[in-house]
Amino acid sequence: MTILITSILIISLFLIATERQTNINKAAVSVFACTLGWVLYVSFGSDFVMSQHPQGYLSFLQGLQPNSVAVKEYIARDILLPYIGHAAEVVLFLLATMSIVNILYSNGCFDFLTLWVRTQNSKLLLWKLTAFAFIMSLNLDNISTIVLMLTVTNAILPRTRDRMLYGSMVFIAVIFGGALTVIGDPTGLVLWNKGAITASSYTLSMALPCFTAWILPTLIVSLRLPDTVEIERPTLPYRGDDTNMKLWQRGVMFLVGIGGLWFIPTFSSITKLPPFLGALCVLSLLWIVNEVFNRTIFVQNRRMRIDDIPQRIQYNTIQQILYIIGVVLAVGVVTETGAMHWFSDQIDIVIGNVWIIGVITAMISTVLDSFATCITMVSLHEITPDIPYYAVNGAYWKVLSFGTAVGGSIMGIGSISGVVMMQRQGIPLSWYLKHIAPLTLMSGIIAFVILCMQLSL
Repeated sequence: MTILITSILIISLFLIATERQTNINKAAVSVFACTLGWVLYVSFGSDFVMSQHPQGYLSFLQGLQPNSVAVKEYIARDILLPYIGHAAEVVLFLLATMSIVNILYSNGCFDFLTLWVRTQNSKLLLWKLTAFAFIMSLNLDNISTIVLMLTVTNAILPRTRDRMLYGSMVFIAVIFGGALTVIGDPTGLVLWNKGAITASSYTLSMALPCFTAWILPTLIVSLRLPDTVEIERPTLPYRGDDTNMKLWQRGVMFLVGIGGLWFIPTFSSITKLPPFLGALCVLSLLWIVNEVFNRTIFVQNRRMRIDDIPQRIQYNTIQQILYIIGVVLAVGVVTETGAMHWFSDQIDIVIGNVWIIGVITAMISTVLDSFATCITMVSLHEITPDIPYYAVNGAYWKVLSFGTAVGGSIMGIGSISGVVMMQRQGIPLSWYLKHIAPLTLMSGIIAFVILCMQLSL
């Protein structure tokens, strides 16, 4: 049965990696895989429980005779529930940040961005767009950031080829901006929730590699650009009936929403509470400010214009949430069979080198979604204080996280935000491989070497 459950995970990962060819949604695949896996696990629960959790199960029985009902109750309460909790921590954080972006967007708090970046200087436009994308992705999930930045990019650039090029560079900035902090990307958030890394140590280690991986390809592209680029005058969304807020009020909301997210690592460090509670706290404060500033609209029973809310952010985030739940639970059931422990031992025997494992992780994540890659590799090891590589802030965790970011940027299809970017900008995979992949591969290798040198000191 272990072989069957493991095979389901392997097949599902293959279908996730080939989503563009099969046109089967990766969220549906992951949810089905986790459901089927846990059903099979429960069907043979006694064997798995006695091999992996004998002491815990005997304590649960409290002297009673084991039976099929008791095994199922133990699996549901003491085995499955912790994995649901791990998935919920990431999901609730994403829901909070998605809601924050929606509130800010619907109130015109990002309108200034379209006006600020607008310039006919092609090089300056590139650096403005990528710099703001990099900064925004530090504390917003990659899906929300890429959709927001592509909305701005497409409002300025009328030519399809320019949209493809600038959109690709924005995507690279989003990927490595998200990799710089523990809340900028789900992979970093998973490691932080696991307790494998601390926010300050992680950011310090990732700073130079992430800046290198963003700046180097952007610099090369900017040197190839002509002096000017064709732009069009952006048309801002109508803000007459849907909101009465003034410029300073929008500034306050922006500071509460985005500034509040910056405080989450400090919040978790002080209180020792999960990050999603900090995100929910920021959301609640922003919600109150929104109610106060728009009280006239709410009193008159008028609603915000739904056309101004980025529906694509909501749709893609909901898919990402279901996908995360499915992947975490699918990998979890394989872990509970003992297969991950066996596979970890084989990797240590055959490879036994953290840096090579990081390279392999990057290679896998070029075609397989970076989150699925990270979750699978993270589940191979537990935090081991006696082994420096696997201790808190050990090299293994940081190399895995950065490796998935590099791999996800090389082909674009290795991350959900990359798939969204390619679909929205109409970018064929062949065009991305020809014009962007060589740059991301080169900069990724250089940045990875820098990270390895830092962690080896």
